[in-house]
Amino acid sequence: MSEAATTRRSRITPEREAELYGAVLDLLREVGYDALTMDAVAARTRSSKATLYRQWGGKAELVVRAMRSQKSGGIAGIDTGTLRGDLHAIVGREDDCTMERNAALMRALAMAVHMNDDLRQAFKELLVEPEMEEFRRMIRRAVDRGEISPGNPALDYMVHMLVGAFATRTLIDDLPPTREFLTSYIDAVVLPALGVPLH
Repeated sequence: MSEAATTRRSRITPEREAELYGAVLDLLREVGYDALTMDAVAARTRSSKATLYRQWGGKAELVVRAMRSQKSGGIAGIDTGTLRGDLHAIVGREDDCTMERNAALMRALAMAVHMNDDLRQAFKELLVEPEMEEFRRMIRRAVDRGEISPGNPALDYMVHMLVGAFATRTLIDDLPPTREFLTSYIDAVVLPALGVPLH
């Protein structure tokens, strides 16, 4: 984050920030990204629009930071000693209810990300790239431990597999993603593709 952004964001308390993010996510679920306005956020949170723009610069950054605030910590601290343990631990960070709510948020954003360059850029910079870097570290550890061959072609698709399962669960099965579903998917699809033995 740039120094200007750090300065811009330092004038608000963590409690107030959490309250604002909660309101943004509620609005996103209610009306979707395109119909969500800074006026509506200001009204919902009893803020001035000028304050919102000063703190976040615009709707895209505000929405993506609100999304990021829902993540149960990064995956940086997860290191169980095995790739299977690490992936199961990632799934175990959120309960099924939270996972379902996050899936609904992703659906609310999916089309908007394709239609809005500023949102897509914020999404990549603030959510996708940091997560991808942590996944790359996790994979490097697994390669270093000898669990995965560094030349395995499935390595480039691990995140696609995981995100795909999460995103398409409702579309294909008309069910929300759950811990049980994602854990069994990891064992049945992701780990075999990577050549990781389950025992």
